[in-house]
Amino acid sequence: MTTAPPGDPAAAPVLADASTAALPGDATAAPLLNDPVELLRRHDALQRPAMQPLLRFAARIRRETGQPVPEADPADGGTAARLLLLLETPGPSIRGTGFVSRDNPTPTGRNLRRFLTEAGIPREDVLIWNAVPWVIHAPGARNRPPRPAEIRAGQNWLPPLLALLPRLAVAVLSGRVAGLSAEVLRDARPALPVLLMPHPSPTITCTSPAVPARIAAALAEAAALLHLPGRSAA
Repeated sequence: MTTAPPGDPAAAPVLADASTAALPGDATAAPLLNDPVELLRRHDALQRPAMQPLLRFAARIRRETGQPVPEADPADGGTAARLLLLLETPGPSIRGTGFVSRDNPTPTGRNLRRFLTEAGIPREDVLIWNAVPWVIHAPGARNRPPRPAEIRAGQNWLPPLLALLPRLAVAVLSGRVAGLSAEVLRDARPALPVLLMPHPSPTITCTSPAVPARIAAALAEAAALLHLPGRSAA
């Protein structure tokens, strides 16, 4: 899962460091998905009731497109989520885990874990998904940006995704490709607040100190819209 724009190198700097260990004091941290025992546990957790509609949804996309679609992470909120975090497209490394997850052992995953933890947003409030929900890269190929036709095809699946999320209170679109779906979400659910933020890939966050600040600000605004303790909407 956690997706990255082209050029997300495994050794790129990730904010303070590129370690993929659990963050100290991170109450929402879980083992990373390069742990075979944890990966098996996540697959078992897909049987949770809140995951069943999303399982059927991903299977439908696979069936109708013929494309590989990773599963939503059952360690997050599933259909009970109040925040939809929309990334861009699954990166090539996702073939190793099969999940759209902050716990994928990548620099982007590390950044996403950090930002969500610092925002104080509980995992059970979040669903992480992709604007283009299938893997667009051939096995072994380098990452690349989605083509316009792929973006349009992915957008067709966003309204049925929203229909599975009755508690949804805010959507956060991360990165340029995800941001192109803002109007699709607003048309599908006009009252839904839609926020934009940069992608958490190290290739983006390391370009300027303003980028992590913008990510943190967007997630803080989302937390306020969720009326989390200690947060208040402006």
